[in-house]
Amino acid sequence: MKILVSLLVLFIATSAFTIPEKIEKKADKVIAKFYETESFSKQEVSISEAMNEMTSAEFKDGNLFQIISENERLGYGYIGTAPSKTATYEYLILFDSDFIITKSKVLIYREEYGGEISSRRWLRQFDGAAAGGKELKYNEDIIPISGATISVRSMTRAINEVLESIMILKTQKEL
Repeated sequence: MKILVSLLVLFIATSAFTIPEKIEKKADKVIAKFYETESFSKQEVSISEAMNEMTSAEFKDGNLFQIISENERLGYGYIGTAPSKTATYEYLILFDSDFIITKSKVLIYREEYGGEISSRRWLRQFDGAAAGGKELKYNEDIIPISGATISVRSMTRAINEVLESIMILKTQKEL
């Protein structure tokens, strides 16, 4: 009986959508505005532990999800964390059904400097990047920002890792 209860607790703990509420609310606002709908749900895309180990991006706790409205998939979303100079920041990437980036957004930035990476104009550089496409390069494809070098490089690396990881999942039939 104790084993059954332990397994049930483990299942509930690992299957729960555990993105912090503040981050989830910010992501939901971005999704609602982008898709021009208040009525949507997020359905976690489950990635096996073995496949997760094969990827450089982390897929856990519901951070990769389908966006559904009126029984139609609008696209996918990914919520990640990347390092800045002394802290971390959270970001959201929205994809179409083919995993081409349609929008990226910095949800929470904790540094005193470098917050310019949150600018919509700067983030638009990632729009159109695709899983399996060309790797984005700092100072070639992605414009540097004075005073935000670490965060710019970090965001570029994070997006490249997510795109590369999604390509691995697609080729292994996980997506």
